[in-house]
Amino acid sequence: MGDGRRDGFLIKYCLSCVSAAVAESVTFPLDITKTRLQIQGEKTSMVTNGKQQPYRGMVKTAYGIVKEEGFLSLWRGIRPAVLRHLVYSGSRMAAYEMIREKVLLRNDNGSFPLWKSIIGGISSGAIGQFLASPTDLVKVQMQMEGRRILEGKPPRYRGTAHAFSSIVKQNGVRGLWRGWLPNVQRAALVNLGDLTTYDSVKQILISNTDLEDTAITHMLSSISAGLVAATMGTPADVIKTRIMNNPSTYKGVIDCFMTAVKEEGFFALYKGFIPTWSRMAPWSMTFWLVHEQIRKLTGISGF
Repeated sequence: MGDGRRDGFLIKYCLSCVSAAVAESVTFPLDITKTRLQIQGEKTSMVTNGKQQPYRGMVKTAYGIVKEEGFLSLWRGIRPAVLRHLVYSGSRMAAYEMIREKVLLRNDNGSFPLWKSIIGGISSGAIGQFLASPTDLVKVQMQMEGRRILEGKPPRYRGTAHAFSSIVKQNGVRGLWRGWLPNVQRAALVNLGDLTTYDSVKQILISNTDLEDTAITHMLSSISAGLVAATMGTPADVIKTRIMNNPSTYKGVIDCFMTAVKEEGFFALYKGFIPTWSRMAPWSMTFWLVHEQIRKLTGISGF
């Protein structure tokens, strides 16, 4: 380690987990707002006590959650969400760096070609999300508990542990991976937008401008990453959310996709885009700024 780099992937995994937990806690209210928006339009989700419910936008949805379910309901499902990122973010970051440093390899000048970064982003996102899919399933279902109560339905779960055990009891261990395919597809696209964009934009800024590996560079790279990730990942996220929320309603990914487009139009696939982007932008910025600073403080080279 003559160049001062510390390449312990376990250490990097742990640092990624800490950074993700901070970012998730700060931006989680936007995630639950996005989830509620994404199920709007489903016939089973637009009727409460026999009455057809009107569509709500981002602000009205968030206000409705606070008014009808209480302020702290904006953080309903935060535990499985943080647990998800302990698995997902740690895995995807470690996998990407492993691919970049040990498999596809950087160029001699330290650059990482775009095509290699694309492969690394897609692969690491798919790996991380497949491992984390059970926690995402629990998070989505717990986020909908407040809505179920308003619909006059009994709550399904008493907490995170009860949710896991109930799903396993009802559907077996494989039930924890229900909806995993659109979940993995979404993560591959989001990771392509996030990791690949961040890594590539950071390289371009450092190589072609006077900017150095500082917080300004990290901020500009993370803003770009958040926008690209939200644009690429929202359609798969909508399908994933609907399948996980009402698994018995759809035959699979294609059926959910076709049903949404047929009944609500193509742009139904972009429901929740504004809160997705509104959340992903600060999430990405918080994550990358915290992550880069922690790496610097612990003596690990910048991402």
